Amino acid sequence: MSTHSDDEGAGGAGGPDSRHDGHQGTEEAQVVVVGAGPAGSAAALHLARAGLDVLLLEKSGFPRDKVCGDGLTPRGVHQLVRMGIDVNAPGWTRNRGMRWVCSGRQVEIDWPRLGSHPDFGLTRSRHDFDDLLATHAAGAGARLRTGVRVTGPVTDRAGRITGVTALAGPDKRPVLYRAPLVVAADGASARTAVMMGLERDPRRGIATAARRYYRSEARSQDPYLELWADLLCSRTGRDLPGYGWVFPLGDGRINVGLGALPRRRHGPVDLRATMDRWLPRLPDDWGVGEESATCPLRSAALPMGFNRHPQYQRGLLLVGDSAGMVSPWSGEGIGQAMEAAEVAAETIALALARPSGAGREHALRQYPAEINRRWGRHYRLGNLAGDLVLGRYGYRPILHPRVMASPPLLRTLARLLTHVADEPPRDTIDAVLQTLLRAVPRPRPSARRAPRSRT
Repeated sequence: MSTHSDDEGAGGAGGPDSRHDGHQGTEEAQVVVVGAGPAGSAAALHLARAGLDVLLLEKSGFPRDKVCGDGLTPRGVHQLVRMGIDVNAPGWTRNRGMRWVCSGRQVEIDWPRLGSHPDFGLTRSRHDFDDLLATHAAGAGARLRTGVRVTGPVTDRAGRITGVTALAGPDKRPVLYRAPLVVAADGASARTAVMMGLERDPRRGIATAARRYYRSEARSQDPYLELWADLLCSRTGRDLPGYGWVFPLGDGRINVGLGALPRRRHGPVDLRATMDRWLPRLPDDWGVGEESATCPLRSAALPMGFNRHPQYQRGLLLVGDSAGMVSPWSGEGIGQAMEAAEVAAETIALALARPSGAGREHALRQYPAEINRRWGRHYRLGNLAGDLVLGRYGYRPILHPRVMASPPLLRTLARLLTHVADEPPRDTIDAVLQTLLRAVPRPRPSARRAPRSRT
């Protein structure tokens, strides 16, 4: 593990010492957030609203593109509302629910009307979605620094993180950013976590997603997110261990993509060839073809099912993809990232209200405990479903014709996949799902201890 060592104690963010003479600048804050995607920007916004001095570091500039389905379920919309985002402003496209297509059948499932969540979903391209959130965080008081590539953590003699080093600007100027707490929201690469010794759990899978934008006036205003569960892998002819999607963007374009969580013994899935095999099945009047494509096919990894833990250790909190928070049920990650960011920010605010020491550490350890309370059982059951069914046969078995013909079963399945339910339960479906999840043993928080840094 390569880290910078620092003689400062765990509680402070003091000035540079002789070992940091190579850095041309130093900035200090109460919290440093690495990465200004949805997780990082949400964390920075909530921290700034709590009155904390927060630095938000982003290696890219804005706007920027990201490989994503660009869709948000009501749980994600709920987080946007909590952040004060105007979801009625231009650029947002609402949807009523999901349309599932499987084996020649298709069904539409509206989002439920619950007291705790909106009854609609949203789509918006990540090209300006991330820019919007980062700008909103800066407007709340976070100090946004773009063009800053974090190169490593700074730790004290006890191995506790006290900041990060980075190369800033086009001239790659070495800068030291100091803070007693750091939030790692640097995406699937999880560079900060890895450099702090937090390795990925090899038992948990990493899915792969690919997407491409197409012009399609016929489908761009579709009120449903469309999911295809009967796709076949191009190489093996097996069922795709995932699903395909067609999401309307409302601006004349649609987002067409697919995701897969293959089991190792089946080998990798050629997503490009599998998509080429699928696209001819789309209706001709959608106009989806090479001539209507507006960008190349792009792919990215989806770290799923809490595949990196613990989510807090030695001054470092992991949020979003850096902690593998993508849902093992649906592949959704934006809503989870923003929700975890709010939990992390609240935890940090409460912790920093205490003096450094055992009391502050006790408060910080509540972050993984709360994440585990919210999602532990749901993700554990999802990981099991992925191992036994979804990673082998995809979604075709669970969208059996009898299920597709039963509205109550479809509504129950939809809420399970998207984790949209009221607590305490307000209807029979909520009660059934919560009874099911209570039967799942909650995972125990990891107590693995990373090695100390050497001075």
